[in-house]
Amino acid sequence: MHVLVVHNRYASAQPSGENRVVDQEVELLRAAGHRVEVFERRSDDIAARSLPGKVAVPLLVPWHPGVRKELAARLRAERPDVVHVHNVFPLLSPAVLAACADAGVPAVATLHNYTQVCPPGTLRRDGRPCTECVGAAAPLPAVRHGCYRNSRLATVPLAVSLSVNRRRWWSGVERFLCISAAQRDVLVRSGMPAERLAVKHNFVPDPDDRRTGAGEHLLYLGRLAEAKGVRLLMAAWDELAADGGVGVPLVIAGAGPLEREVTAWAAGRDDVRCVGLLDPAESRKALARSVAVVAPSTWLEAFGLVVVEAMAAGVPTVAAGHGAFVELVEDGTTGLLHRPGDSASLASRIRRIAAEPGRNREMGQAARRRYERGFSPAVGLERLVEEYRTAIAGRTQSMGDGINGGH
Repeated sequence: MHVLVVHNRYASAQPSGENRVVDQEVELLRAAGHRVEVFERRSDDIAARSLPGKVAVPLLVPWHPGVRKELAARLRAERPDVVHVHNVFPLLSPAVLAACADAGVPAVATLHNYTQVCPPGTLRRDGRPCTECVGAAAPLPAVRHGCYRNSRLATVPLAVSLSVNRRRWWSGVERFLCISAAQRDVLVRSGMPAERLAVKHNFVPDPDDRRTGAGEHLLYLGRLAEAKGVRLLMAAWDELAADGGVGVPLVIAGAGPLEREVTAWAAGRDDVRCVGLLDPAESRKALARSVAVVAPSTWLEAFGLVVVEAMAAGVPTVAAGHGAFVELVEDGTTGLLHRPGDSASLASRIRRIAAEPGRNREMGQAARRRYERGFSPAVGLERLVEEYRTAIAGRTQSMGDGINGGH
């Protein structure tokens, strides 16, 4: 199969799980013998633009005619079987869908977040879940509250794009790939066409490093941001420390807006280690040495890559009991779920998962089995190719119907 992948790469200053997923899918398809080309833009390149070039970026977020022309020409020249769209913000825009229509190539789109119904894509505002814009004809609340980067001005291009391109997305994409059933449910309730929304979980490469012993630390691996539950974790850990601790340290790996606060909190403590950003190899080693991975997100995660990476390493997870975590973590079997936003509940689950080594080992083994059944590269490849074939068949069918209708 000949596939063209379309993606606007996120800035490298903040490691992106989405960038990683895209790269891994490209590698997986190529390894299986498929021909894969990439049409991409990089957010890193914005900094090198002239001042007029930088000013133009928000104006082109809803629609970039140059991208439409360039991509359509490439599609006509290369004739791929299918186009797989990932992120189009801020340098590509939904004009990529018009290019696919221009060239008559079916499009598949992976929905990595909630940008189809929420301008910043988080379903979160002021530290709490928010669905004010879900199902609304125009996402005016997002503009009013400045939901993207706490700025009304910065939110406007996203809100305009969502409003003017809603129908283009819904009619121009043959198959939407949701990364969890929880995400799909939200999108169906918002009015998106249910028949085009399929669940295809992200896969994780099988790691060389797997847990062999009991583990030596609890691990938080991710962005140091409010939405990821970092402050909640600090509060829960303080409660545990006041009660004598759990016998192993907490390792916090990552970077983000709360980095200075987390570092100050950990300073002088022997029960917390801040290790900064880890490269992929270091992350795998840290995972394999974990008693458990902690994922206390306060927002509704559309997936939860770190949970599946823990599964692959044979490590259980303590995660917030909402969003995609509910379907990823089998409570009491592959990990434990805590009440979202509740530090006492999080503390009790951490205490429990660290206090029962035998049960912990069983949960780690069950997590690994669940990874093999649902999140391995083989499963990921099968589901991806199946969705491509469905999209191609759908486009062929609709073209046939159009021709028959013409007669």
